[in-house]
Amino acid sequence: MTQFTRAITRTPSRSLINGITSVNLGQPDYEKALTQHQNYINALKKCGLEVTCLPPLEQYPDSTFVEDVALLTKNCAIITNAGAATRRGEIDHIRPSIENFYSDIEQISAAATIEAGDIMMVGDHFYIGLSERTNADGAHQMIKALIKHGYTGSVINLSEVLHLKTGLGYLENNVLMACGEFLQEPEFKKYQIIEVEQDEAYAANSVWINGKVLTPKGFPNTLAKIQKAGFETLTVDVSEFQKIDGGLSCLSLRF
Repeated sequence: MTQFTRAITRTPSRSLINGITSVNLGQPDYEKALTQHQNYINALKKCGLEVTCLPPLEQYPDSTFVEDVALLTKNCAIITNAGAATRRGEIDHIRPSIENFYSDIEQISAAATIEAGDIMMVGDHFYIGLSERTNADGAHQMIKALIKHGYTGSVINLSEVLHLKTGLGYLENNVLMACGEFLQEPEFKKYQIIEVEQDEAYAANSVWINGKVLTPKGFPNTLAKIQKAGFETLTVDVSEFQKIDGGLSCLSLRF
């Protein structure tokens, strides 16, 4: 069971209101987003993490979603190459922070695309979703880098969601939150599934950190199921980030 000690976050920029979105929930309220982001950081600290919060990047509206630009493991860091062209410049801004903590850093080459929102860690194995943001070359390069550092990886085809972790959340102890297309995925039949109903699909992106589960505020049925499964929960209001396709896991790099 992985224990985390640190997290990296990035303060939302004012340009957040121009972030990429596929949902019709209205424009984010920037001041409210700042408050929610600070509450998110406070929740990470309650889970025992030391948090490094990076300054906003106005030229990159989605840069608060730091999870997508790198995968941080016990043995190495792997810098990704975003599938969204407007996000590729974020790599140069995250690398110095990662170098503070890692000496062994791999990087996905430019021809391939992969975002770490498409990567779910289960022990020493990493599931990689093939999506609009992550292509086969990106997944192949990522698996090759993971194998080099003692891990394994496999791919899952997506058809309905933006990222793999849009519809999945691994809560340790063989418990997997799943929604929509993933409920029928043969690969996941070996896990104890907490089924997330479609009207609460956003809550599938809940995050296990050191025995606690962060889950978004406003999804009572999913919250009850997580608690029934025996997990201590922390609810965090991230409504402004939901408006631009961002979930709880997207807002931090945990390692």
